[in-house]
Amino acid sequence: MTVVKKYLSLVKFSHTIFALPFAMIGFFLAVKHNELSNQASAELGWGLHFSETWQLVSVKLFLVLVCMVTARSAAMAFNRFLDRSFDAKNPRTAIREIPQGIISPNSALRFVILNCLIFIVATYTINLICFFLSPVALFVILFYSYTKRFTALCHLVLGLGLALAPIGAYLAVTGHFSLLPILFSFTVLFWVSGFDIIYAMQDIDFDQSNQLYSIPSVLGAVNALRVSELLHLLSAGAVVIAGVYGDFHFLYWIGIIVFIGMLIYQHRLVKPNDLSKVNIAFMTANGIASVVFGILVILDLRLF
Repeated sequence: MTVVKKYLSLVKFSHTIFALPFAMIGFFLAVKHNELSNQASAELGWGLHFSETWQLVSVKLFLVLVCMVTARSAAMAFNRFLDRSFDAKNPRTAIREIPQGIISPNSALRFVILNCLIFIVATYTINLICFFLSPVALFVILFYSYTKRFTALCHLVLGLGLALAPIGAYLAVTGHFSLLPILFSFTVLFWVSGFDIIYAMQDIDFDQSNQLYSIPSVLGAVNALRVSELLHLLSAGAVVIAGVYGDFHFLYWIGIIVFIGMLIYQHRLVKPNDLSKVNIAFMTANGIASVVFGILVILDLRLF
């Protein structure tokens, strides 16, 4: 296994698929906002300045992607570093890179620090508000790794960390807050928290025996699924409100049908007494939900 593959496996790079489409939604919302503002003020138009404008957009897009990848990589690697003793004892996670000796704890920690530094530099290059908020973002995503030690609300902290993606991408382009990307952030917050509860059901016995907190280990499988359903209902509500508030067109609403359909599908897959399809619910259903929804929303923004 090459060094790159080792670290990609350490941070579960494929799971970037969950938050990245929502970051892109935030980014293209901001681009659309700037285009409308520029047309209204006649400062920039669709003529000679168009290519120059999109050159700047391309640079911002690259920097947003750098921020997304480095922030998530730092968070995941720090989680693996901090939980290495628990991972070694849990049969489900004992095959991970640090317990197996594929990556040393010190190497993982250096990887975390490197990604944090790249993230901060990238935010400084974007604009000052992103730079000033970068320590807040890093605190949230790194703090999550401690939460399972003292609160069953750890799933909401994870959701909050990923929910920063739409707001952060929007700030990168516009430099100010707006309600619409915040609504998408609430969508991510409730969506991620809900499916993380489902994922955590695999470790109920282990968490209980090791004094680790999660909603499944505290409330049990049946009640945990009910909490997950409630959170996904809130996520569906937030994305519908965003669609109405943002005055989107038919592509958006097709995306909502897919997104909510995948939420329903994953709850049909997982039962309190049958967790055999948790990975399908976690990766497949949520991957389809985020990617298809993200593509349709961006197309809606660009075509109308």
